[in-house]
Amino acid sequence: MPIKLENVAIAVRDLDETIAFFTDLGLTVLGRDEVSGEWTDTAVGLDGNHAKIAMLQTPDGHGRLELFEYLHPDAIETDPTRPNEIGMHRVAFSVDDIDEALAIAAKHGCHPLRGVATYEDVYKLTYVRGPSGIIVMLAEELRKG
Repeated sequence: MPIKLENVAIAVRDLDETIAFFTDLGLTVLGRDEVSGEWTDTAVGLDGNHAKIAMLQTPDGHGRLELFEYLHPDAIETDPTRPNEIGMHRVAFSVDDIDEALAIAAKHGCHPLRGVATYEDVYKLTYVRGPSGIIVMLAEELRKG
């Protein structure tokens, strides 16, 4: 059976703030909508499901993020995910210049969890705590070409 990844969905506190963060990093908004009704209740498994959504795409056209801001039921605040917790871990992006990406993230108040590391002279990478506590990995390939 052929299979392909369609998108990764993330519930966020503030849709506009999160869109600004990811579009500044280079993603493009493909569309925005507000969804509710029986079909969303059935698909998501929540009665009275009502959310503002946005679909974002990476510049290469292969990666997509679907962002949700719940209007009903109320979003549930949780502690930010830690890297060693079971479940959804992080979303990762390759970047051409990690310093430039970190400068963009910093404009949104988002900084590395600890610092920037080098993996076997292959990647410089870091985890950033993004909007709504999302862990975002940024990685710059050192052996380009």
